[in-house]
Amino acid sequence: MTGQLTVAADRVVTADGVLAPGWLTISGGRIVALGEGEPGEPADFRGHWALPGFIDMHVHGGGGASFTESGADEARRAAAFHRAHGSTRIIASLVTAPVDALERRLRMLAGLAGEGVIDGIHLEGPFLAASRCGAQDPRYLIAPDVAAFARLHAAAGGWLRMITIAPELPDAAQVIRAAVAAGVIAAAGHTDASAEVTAAAVDAGVSHATHLFNGMRPLGHRDPGPVGALLDRQVTCEIVADGSHLDDTVIRLTARAAGRDNLVLITDAMAAAGMPDGAYRLGSLDVTVTDGVARLAPAEPGGAPGSIAGSTATMEAVVRHAITAAGLDVAGVAAAAATTPARRLGLAAETGALRPGLAADLVLLDDTFRLTAVIARGTEVPVP
Repeated sequence: MTGQLTVAADRVVTADGVLAPGWLTISGGRIVALGEGEPGEPADFRGHWALPGFIDMHVHGGGGASFTESGADEARRAAAFHRAHGSTRIIASLVTAPVDALERRLRMLAGLAGEGVIDGIHLEGPFLAASRCGAQDPRYLIAPDVAAFARLHAAAGGWLRMITIAPELPDAAQVIRAAVAAGVIAAAGHTDASAEVTAAAVDAGVSHATHLFNGMRPLGHRDPGPVGALLDRQVTCEIVADGSHLDDTVIRLTARAAGRDNLVLITDAMAAAGMPDGAYRLGSLDVTVTDGVARLAPAEPGGAPGSIAGSTATMEAVVRHAITAAGLDVAGVAAAAATTPARRLGLAAETGALRPGLAADLVLLDDTFRLTAVIARGTEVPVP
């Protein structure tokens, strides 16, 4: 879209404060002007809230499609589904699989990143702890290996943004250092590490937490584990604020402990996001969705379901829950859903805030924080 558009809202959330009311002008796919009050011309889009477009750093699929299985067309469908729910930038996440299979997936996703379908790739494994593997296939977990990382990094063609590692595993520090040297975010996750080991991993280069609390040794008052160390060392921390992964009290406590600059909202969504309850796949594992909660399928008929297996959420739903149920303030949520992820991913000069000069990535929400419009790179995305 190359024409000029005017967007107005009762409240426009910027990095410097909330304009009430406010407006912004889009031209050539970028924000070219921003101001308080009513615009000097009729608005092409109008909403109750205007927020920067959401950036999902951790998502496996949605709308019945997946980044982890099948081909490029299915990955395109997954990206389109989430974009229509407000995720104007997407990091496609892969679960643990054999290294050669991951190389093939990385090459395919790198091609889509080059087309602008996604904005990078996250490897959630294969260097994870079997004791905290959750919905990662334990058959394919391997010890951290610099040569294996180099193969995976090369296959991603410069689009690998993040890798999740359990820092207590042998040679984890070497892979963490190799990732950081390659410009890849080293994240701690799916880990049974002590606080001391986790803190040493931060010293080695870990700067991010993959879905804090989930897939980790629990926080104890005498055994703070990875959660305590990651919050204490002030790394950026993902949380899945969907009402299932974390209690709302924990969401509030984490937001206060992490601070506005370090909280990141993600979906961790799988193919079942936006779909009915039923049977799905996450990588090589069977998943059953009941009442909107995805869990590993029972090991035998009639058995109990297993670990939570990603989510069925969208960023629209996560943002709404964080505000209306957990009680986080809107400006802080906007930072956690867009500004902080953009900074972490090295995209802050391009997106993540409503500011002249940045890409026109924004969402409009009604007074109940439901999505009414999405604009990505200056182009309207139809909302379901």
